[in-house]
Amino acid sequence: MAKPTFSEVVTDICARDDRFDAEAYTFIREGLDHTLKNLKRKGQGANRHVSGQELLHGLKDYALYEYGPMAKMVLNSWGVTRCEHFGDIVFNLVGGGVLGKTDTDRPEDFKNGFTFDEAFVAPYEARRDTPLAEKIICMTRGQSPRKRRSRKNSTPELS
Repeated sequence: MAKPTFSEVVTDICARDDRFDAEAYTFIREGLDHTLKNLKRKGQGANRHVSGQELLHGLKDYALYEYGPMAKMVLNSWGVTRCEHFGDIVFNLVGGGVLGKTDTDRPEDFKNGFTFDEAFVAPYEARRDTPLAEKIICMTRGQSPRKRRSRKNSTPELS
C-alpha cells in the first residue's frame, strides 16, 4: 500500500476535525521548513528536532514574511486565532503520520506564546512618537507641524 500524500492526510484530518482550513496545514508545513532554514542560518543545525516554542516563533516570523499586515486576517480565515491552534494542527499532523514528535512534546507547548494582536497587528500600527506620525497628527488637527504648540506649555515647538 502506498504512503498517503500530504494532501490526502490533510483531507482525512479535515474530515475528522473541521476547525481548521486545509490551508492552515500547508502553512504549518511551510512554516516548519522556514523555521528549519532560519535555524540552519543561525548555526543551530537544520536536521534536528524543533521545539514547540521554536516552531511557534518560526510560524510567527513566516506569517509576517508571507502575509505582512494581513497575517492575522489570513490565519483567522483558516480558523487559527491563537497559538494553541498551531499546536492542535501540529498534533493532528503528528497523528496523521506527517510530522514526528518526541516523548516530551505536547500540544501545551504552544500555549502562552503571544497574542495574535501583539504578533501580527502591533508591528504595523503607526507609532505616535515618530516624526511622520507627529506630522500627520498635527495636520489632521489643522496645526502646522513646525509651530505646533506643546501640550506642556503654550510656547511653539520647532520640528
